[in-house]
Amino acid sequence: MQQNHSAQQDNLWQRELFVLASGSQTRRAMLKNAGLDFIADASDVDEDSIKKISKAEGASILATAEALALAKAKKISAERKGMLVLGCDQMLECEGHWLDKAGDVKIARSQLNLLSGKKHQLISAAVLLRDGKAVWQKTEIATLHMRTLSPDFINAYIAQMGERLLGSVGCYALEGLGSQLFEKVEGDHFVVLGLPLMAFLEALREQGILLR
Repeated sequence: MQQNHSAQQDNLWQRELFVLASGSQTRRAMLKNAGLDFIADASDVDEDSIKKISKAEGASILATAEALALAKAKKISAERKGMLVLGCDQMLECEGHWLDKAGDVKIARSQLNLLSGKKHQLISAAVLLRDGKAVWQKTEIATLHMRTLSPDFINAYIAQMGERLLGSVGCYALEGLGSQLFEKVEGDHFVVLGLPLMAFLEALREQGILLR
């Protein structure tokens, strides 16, 4: 269990801590940069099992992302009585293929070759629970158009990214070197990073956590 928050009394516009049920460093940085105080408590749900069940039942990738976000939030909400818990998930779909984080460089290279010259969707789902009950949820989609990547570029990109390739779905971080992969991005920047931040901030205001 890890706590990522500054002194609550120093935040004049936030009235209550919430819990981020995610181990994503990108989401933590996003929330911190937005001036929020929170506790980071990553959930260890079996994501692969949830995805397999969803596929077997014919669920959409959007519904699967929502189910994953809910499962993560429920796990932590059961342990954090009375607190708001934010569960998140992001999934990538390209021409019917669901892509996960690459397990090794070989898979990363295969994913980059699959995405090269095509458009794909990033689905970012978020849900806010209190004592296991949803008080807000939101799912947004961004469409990214990857330019056609030459073999030389892919080799250089993989060499420069190193282990960072394995840290995000699609093998890129748009806020960094991954920006060189794309010719166009349609959708909210924060959705690409893994959280519909604007909608989440409004939810906190509606819950009286942030001042209006």
